[in-house]
Amino acid sequence: MVSITESAQEYLAELLEKQNVEGIAVRVFILDAGTPRAETCISFCRPGEEKADDEVKQYKGFKAFIDQHSIPFLEDAVVDFQKDSMGGQLTIKAPNSRMPKLTEDSPLEDRVNYILYNEINPGLAAHGGHVTLEEIFEESVAVLRFGGGCQGCGMVDVTLKDGVEKTLMSQIPQLTEVRDVTDHSIKENAYYQ
Repeated sequence: MVSITESAQEYLAELLEKQNVEGIAVRVFILDAGTPRAETCISFCRPGEEKADDEVKQYKGFKAFIDQHSIPFLEDAVVDFQKDSMGGQLTIKAPNSRMPKLTEDSPLEDRVNYILYNEINPGLAAHGGHVTLEEIFEESVAVLRFGGGCQGCGMVDVTLKDGVEKTLMSQIPQLTEVRDVTDHSIKENAYYQ
């Protein structure tokens, strides 16, 4: 899980004290965890803003609430503070924020995203396209959205059935179906018209 260095703890404790709010803490979470857009965040957490399933860590002078869904993506993460001539900088390094370490117990969404970003999207990128997971429906149906050169492409049905669906379903036996929710009437960036 995330580790907060001593210098970062001192900095955060000072910062929280300046807020002049009794019981204020920090919350650590990742926006868009497990995707290339993942962003690791630390925010103020006023009393009542924490979530019931947050993991709580007590540090000297403050509490940190760790978002439950973000925990697998925060493995090996480090929050540090380095003083410099301008005052200093708080940094967060989370090497697993974009791709979690997968296990047999990993959620279906994480396994689908892993295959999309590591096996399928590199091939689609050659045509300026990409595909993302919108949701898992009825616990076994992957709902996808195509973008870039794939949106409106005349070959998207072939790409979906012979490429994406076949790859996902062969590697994730729990999937029963793959659906495309993309509006393919928009053809401005389509690779094949």
